[in-house]
Amino acid sequence: MSDGVGPPLALLAELTHRCPLRCPYCSNPLELERASAELDEAGWRRVLGEAAALGVLQVHFSGGEPLVRRDLAALVRHAGAVGLYSNLITSGVLLDRARLEELVDAGLEHVQLSFQDSLPASADRIAGLADAHRKKLAAAALVREAGLPLTVNAVMHRQNLERLPDMIELALALGASRLEVAHVQYYGWALANRRALLPSIEQLERATETVESARRRLKGVLTIDYVVPDYYAQRPKACMGGWGRQFLNVSPAGKVLPCHAAESLPGFDFPSVKTASLADIWYRSDAFNRFRGTAWMPEPCHSCARREIDWGGCRCQAFQLTGDPARTDPACALAPDRALLDTARENDAAAPVGDFAYRQFGTVPVGESRE
Repeated sequence: MSDGVGPPLALLAELTHRCPLRCPYCSNPLELERASAELDEAGWRRVLGEAAALGVLQVHFSGGEPLVRRDLAALVRHAGAVGLYSNLITSGVLLDRARLEELVDAGLEHVQLSFQDSLPASADRIAGLADAHRKKLAAAALVREAGLPLTVNAVMHRQNLERLPDMIELALALGASRLEVAHVQYYGWALANRRALLPSIEQLERATETVESARRRLKGVLTIDYVVPDYYAQRPKACMGGWGRQFLNVSPAGKVLPCHAAESLPGFDFPSVKTASLADIWYRSDAFNRFRGTAWMPEPCHSCARREIDWGGCRCQAFQLTGDPARTDPACALAPDRALLDTARENDAAAPVGDFAYRQFGTVPVGESRE
């Protein structure tokens, strides 16, 4: 333990950036890693062992789409062998009975399945893949048939938020024990699609009422997690539980990050598992210590009574809106740069719905640089 920092609780293992979907709110970096750059099975085995030794309790196998990795079952098995609880975060479109049986036999303990809408045509349009919704429904049925707990991740935004009641009923029908109502957050690829995705305040208020009503009605049946878009918040959320406090992310190429979007930040040389141990990176690297704790905070954060509650908010969002990752997150109503968020929200939420800029390899959003 270093300077009062405890071990991380969870590891997000981003096995690949490859994905059959082309979601317009994709949270992966603007520049995606090719398959040739991905850590091999031996590299990931070493990461999982070091994570367990560090004190990590659970691993979330993610991507992109982790099912494109042929060694996924071997990695799930190794996670269990070193004492890690394993969760698969998947789109479900590549999951069939044989593959799921292989994963269950390897010790997979939970599946988190994403849905883009309750209407098949709209869901397929948002995902950018024909027949995606039908394949997701089939995957959910297989998961429950196998006896695994299921979390439904409903990614909500301007173009599907009116169907939130149907999404809740869908989660119930699928036998999910948990529903994450995940409003799009606007950085990375989602920032380029903000005008097409950002809901109005009226939509958001109706959605909040829907969630509160469903929580009362379904208490003990379905747990519903709900986070509003930062653009409508009065105080920032503790992004990832605070920078370098509870969570670490390993990218497909082996970079170790405090959050999955941190590669967007300038002035960082994020360390790699290829050249350092997870313990060294977690406790001693500049990347993890730079925004850890409260000493780095500017005013009004540094003297705020909530500084050890929200930990300064989101560094990626601060950079996206102000150009400086060390600024106060404009999601806070007290932030000197709050007007930047207010103006963006008012302009985009009132604008006509724009077309999606779909996610795919080899492209960056209009106006973004590859440098």
